[in-house]
Amino acid sequence: MKVLIVEDEPLAVERLRLILHEYDKNIEVAGMVDSVSSAKEWFATNSLPDLAFMDIQLADGMSFSIFTDTSIKCPLIFTTAYDKYALDAFRLFSIDYLLKPIKLTDLATSLNKFRDWVGFTRPPVDMKLISQLLKENSRSFKERFFVKNGTRMFFIEAADIAYFYAVDKTVFLVDKEGFRFIIDQTLENLEEELNPKHFFRLNRKVIGSFHAIKEIRTYLNRRLQISLHAGKNRENVVIARNRVQAFKEWTGQ
Repeated sequence: MKVLIVEDEPLAVERLRLILHEYDKNIEVAGMVDSVSSAKEWFATNSLPDLAFMDIQLADGMSFSIFTDTSIKCPLIFTTAYDKYALDAFRLFSIDYLLKPIKLTDLATSLNKFRDWVGFTRPPVDMKLISQLLKENSRSFKERFFVKNGTRMFFIEAADIAYFYAVDKTVFLVDKEGFRFIIDQTLENLEEELNPKHFFRLNRKVIGSFHAIKEIRTYLNRRLQISLHAGKNRENVVIARNRVQAFKEWTGQ
């Protein structure tokens, strides 16, 4: 069986490749593309795969838009980091969806479903539904934050943020250089606004970015301690025990 992977996160690509091979060593990854534009080009210049895995939100847009001017007749399995991301709608024109980080058990269920579908006629893609999803279900995340430093006011890009932490009712933003700024938001609001691919709520007081995590150690009572790096600053944070499993899945462990 040949599969195509449409995914813009290298770690997610590698994880999917590993568990596909673990599920069935005969599965061949026929191609890997990381954007809407490259996916359209791939489908235009290659034979259809037996199955395609598609991340919903790519760097240059929603993967649904691949269908707008490209005829794709192979079965699809969508992947998503958001458990309330129009999942019921996805089922209308795909075999299944997988919630990231993808687990082997969930992958096996989807692939078993795919194999049950082999030999049956796949329903056509509903273009009206795709158009509606593109307009209504595109979820955007906050890309920059407004901060003050004395009389100066400016924006910090989300990609330049190492972590957020709270002291009592005050929330600080720490950039990758180690500078900190007070922001007028709660960690709860930030958790909703930040892209869950890149940020994770480590405990009640800290939200960390993936790129700031430099070291992970075992800790008391089956907890984990991680080292967040921001410039020359090093901050050790203990992950709450009820967050350890979700953290491992988020990091692909």
